[in-house]
Amino acid sequence: MEIKRAGSQASGKGPADWFTGTVRIDPLFMAPDPALVAGALVTFEPGARTAWHTHPLGQTLIVTSGFGRAQKWGGPVEEIRPGDVVWFAPGEKHWHGAGPTTAVSHIAIQERVDGKTVDWLEHVTEEQYGSNE
Repeated sequence: MEIKRAGSQASGKGPADWFTGTVRIDPLFMAPDPALVAGALVTFEPGARTAWHTHPLGQTLIVTSGFGRAQKWGGPVEEIRPGDVVWFAPGEKHWHGAGPTTAVSHIAIQERVDGKTVDWLEHVTEEQYGSNE
């Protein structure tokens, strides 16, 4: 058994290459081999969001607070709220983040393949985000 005590892992800032706006990433867990799963609590300030990206084995988001948005490539921008669970299929191009005037936090869970959990792509444009809606 291993217990990771609250506050024992440093928070990090979401890198500008992968995020637009202010994003905080709090690592939660990375299961040791042979397990593949990892998770983090991610908090987006109003207007902040990920770049477009994919996950080799998919991703689950559990929205814990606030109000946000998520979109898969070719689909509509969807609103996400506390208690919502969002699944992105393996290789599905998508983004997620806060609403224009509200922050959002979610737990992000994904699995790694050859040590990799995500492939980052281009930034989401203002038009795609729809911040003027």
